[in-house]
Formats: sequence, C-alpha cells, structure tokens
Amino acid sequence: MELKEFEKIFIEESKDLNIEINDEQIKLFYDYMNGIIEWNDKINVTAITDEKMFIVKHFVDSLAINKFAACGKSIIDIGTGGGFPGIPLKIMNKDKKVTLIDSVNKKLNVIRDITKDMDLGELEIIHSRAEDLASKSEYRESYDIATTRAVSNFSTILEYMLPFIKVGGIAVCMKGPNYNEELNEAKVAIEVLGGKFEKIESLNVGNELERNIIIIKKIKNTPKKFPRGQGKPLKEPIR
Repeated sequence: MELKEFEKIFIEESKDLNIEINDEQIKLFYDYMNGIIEWNDKINVTAITDEKMFIVKHFVDSLAINKFAACGKSIIDIGTGGGFPGIPLKIMNKDKKVTLIDSVNKKLNVIRDITKDMDLGELEIIHSRAEDLASKSEYRESYDIATTRAVSNFSTILEYMLPFIKVGGIAVCMKGPNYNEELNEAKVAIEVLGGKFEKIESLNVGNELERNIIIIKKIKNTPKKFPRGQGKPLKEPIR
C-alpha cells in the first residue's frame, strides 16, 4: 500500500474520532504498520495482516481512547502485545511519557526495532509481568493513565491496572459488546483496589468493531498485596 492510499483510508476510517493528525504522524503510523507486517513473517506479532484491517483494528481502535490522554502526563499500556494502544497514543502525544509492558519479550524487541529511529520522545519498553513491575516503588502508583486491550475478565484486568495508577488518575479499559455482566461482577474489585466507576463511552470503530470504553477513577491507594502473583488474578478474580 502506498502512503497516499494509507493516508486516505486512515483519515476516512478515523473521521468519527475527531482527531487532528498531521503529515508527520501519518508517516509514523505508515512506517509502524509496514514494520510490524514485515516482522510478522518472522515472529507472530499480529493475526491482522490485511492493511485496511490493520489500520482499523489496530490504529483507529487504539485512537478511540486518544482523548483520554489529555487527563495526564504519563501513560502505561499493560500487555501491549504489538504496541497497541500504546504506540498509536505515543505517536499522537509525543509530550507524554509512555511505558509499554508485556511478558513476551520477542514482541517487545520488534517494537524496539521499529521505533528506534522514530524520535517519539519518552518511550519506555519493559519486559515484565504486571504483578512483578507493580511491586517496584518507581512504577507503583506512578502513572496518570493505565490502558489495556486485554480480553481477560474485567476484575482481572483491573487488578493489574489499578496498582500502577496515581490517586486521581484513571484506568481506561477497552471492552467489546458483552461487558455488562463483567462490569457488574467487578464492583467489589473496583472498590477493593481503590477505584470508582466513572463512565462508559461506546462507539463503532470503522463500522467494523463495537468498542466500549470504561473509565475507572483511582480514588484511594491500592492495598500492597495487589496485584497477586501466581496467576491468581485470572484464576481467582476478586469477588
């Protein structure tokens, strides 16, 4: 796909997000997509290799939460995988400190390779499990915003996210259409972890994907025993 065609599709598919994007940012997105697709022949970074679907399901979907970047100066993307939503947010917000973490280092090495010459500003890429990193004082309750596109149970996701967020910060959780039951079951977890439900925003991404954005505000410190290790957030969600 040529750059001009990429730009046309990107702008058309993202028009409902009301974002302003310049030529430099378009080129960064274009280079990042091509880098991921090229690496994908060697390492399974993403199952989405059709270029239009890549734009919609990785870039536009990630930017559905871009407006929430204005809520702070630092963002942590937990379980970033191929860099989503963290890299699109960083491209659009070079002034923000963005940290990407994942337990699969080979994917992080791909991100490091593609972004090394992109001049994205303060970008930290860390190979770690969330429960290990959250126990370190320099990362615990140090971020204004936490994001994830993980598909785990909502209580599980929040146990990994909220320990990283400062009091007054927000967890920006990206869920599909079937979120109501999960949200209801997570009421205890939200309270125990120091959060408070704030709002839900729903939209369709490129006529391809229903995206529900759940905002949880951090109102008090998370007890030090969270997140639990040994896979307990997944096996034994807080109820």
